[in-house]
Amino acid sequence: MQVSVAYIAVLLIWSTTPLGIVWSSESINPTMAVLLRMLIAVVLGGLIIFIRNIELPWHKQALRLYSYSALGIFGGMSFSYLAAAYLPSGVLSLVFGLAPVLSAILARRILAEPKISPLRKLSMLLSFIGLALVCADNFSLNSDSVYGLGFVLIAVFLFSLSGVLVKSVSLAIHPMATTVGALSVALPLFLINWLLLDGSLDVSQWQMRSIWATLYLGVFGSLIGFFAYFFVLQRLTASTVALITLVTPIIALTLGALLNDEVINSKLIAGAVLVISGLAIYHWGELLLKKFKQEPSITTKGITDKT
Repeated sequence: MQVSVAYIAVLLIWSTTPLGIVWSSESINPTMAVLLRMLIAVVLGGLIIFIRNIELPWHKQALRLYSYSALGIFGGMSFSYLAAAYLPSGVLSLVFGLAPVLSAILARRILAEPKISPLRKLSMLLSFIGLALVCADNFSLNSDSVYGLGFVLIAVFLFSLSGVLVKSVSLAIHPMATTVGALSVALPLFLINWLLLDGSLDVSQWQMRSIWATLYLGVFGSLIGFFAYFFVLQRLTASTVALITLVTPIIALTLGALLNDEVINSKLIAGAVLVISGLAIYHWGELLLKKFKQEPSITTKGITDKT
């Protein structure tokens, strides 16, 4: 697979996943919808592992990698599905755009990474102000949307924590092995979650849109999406991969409005602009600032040489 193809695949899949979650949960209980999604991904991934004869290690270090990855898959997905009952798909994607920012904060604490610069702190503040603007327009303390906001924030936190913990494991294995291993560890957790929170299987209530959305999320959102993500992550810089988090909210908001009649008003647009601008400054602000500072010195040097 070419890196460009994998990159575009991740971009499109992450952009459509929030809407798929909302649709799959319309007539299928969220805990069952996400369980079916993961089951589909594990079965298909296992077949690929078997047919392609890909090594799937289960030693101690590999189990750590799978467990850390499963934390993000189980925690992120479970709470995202719960949030989908209260929030539009566009808002889900917008909040998840803050994952790189939360990852940086957690990495500072867990991995002892360098201190966050003042510019990056400013960009974080800008993004959170944008999120607050979106929330102020869509939620009230008397509304059930507050529960949705709480669920999606927990999802983003667990997803970010998982990514930071994965960075602490140095293990080079096939991206499909990482995907199937992590999904295999997470699958029993999804089963327990369904048994505890629902446990019913009323297939007669399932509608075709929910069924097709679940199939799409199982094949593309989970299996192909995670495989493409791990593939890209091994071959591109972190800043290049981070660009995905800037684009997906825009596409998700547009798809939600066009396909799911979700309302996009001026406050939502303003909040989205602030969030995305903050993320852009976070990822590339310091680089642009360095280039800006270097340009005068280069010009001065050129004038001195001519003199």
